[in-house]
Amino acid sequence: MTGLNTQKMHANVVVLGTDHVGKSALIVRFLTRRFIGEYGDIESLYSHSVVVDRREQTLNIWDAPYSQSQDMSYESLMCEKIVQWADGFVLVYSICDRASFNAVTRLIQTIKTSKDFLGFEKMPIVIVGNKRDLDHRRTVLSEEGRLLALSADCQFYEVSAAENYHSVLMVFHGLVNRIRESRVSVKKLAGIKGIVKSMSAVFARRRTDSL
Repeated sequence: MTGLNTQKMHANVVVLGTDHVGKSALIVRFLTRRFIGEYGDIESLYSHSVVVDRREQTLNIWDAPYSQSQDMSYESLMCEKIVQWADGFVLVYSICDRASFNAVTRLIQTIKTSKDFLGFEKMPIVIVGNKRDLDHRRTVLSEEGRLLALSADCQFYEVSAAENYHSVLMVFHGLVNRIRESRVSVKKLAGIKGIVKSMSAVFARRRTDSL
């Protein structure tokens, strides 16, 4: 592959959403370009290489289990384990299902709470409103998705996994870019902390020498 950056990156991505929002269809559309409408209630882990901005990225994509019937303590425990593994999240709701949108709102709060508890920096999250082809059955406005993303500092996309591969591709490319930005920020912060620590050690030695 001529012109590619030889530094290969790896990232763990978790795709979450309630039943029947099309999260498995979204993943398979991204991986194969094909749309398959029916999936069982299964948990899957995929590995896939993608080129974003001339750099190859290997994604480990976890189609994670989630149910609206889960109690809050179990949900919180699951999120803590997932956050430890994940480099980024794709949170999916159906524009035809208000409850699935409300579930994404709760998931964002749970992820952010788990992130803070575990001491992680900002977690890259992309919110996806799926089933745009069923606009005549819409119960969640596009503006609501955008406002939620804005308030949570996330990216937002409305897509149709059934009809459009390229919009699904943009979702994962967008998340890859946010993961890269997050890693750069973490490195910069670590560098600053290292400088501060070194300076503190120098000043401490000087104080000791002057005594």
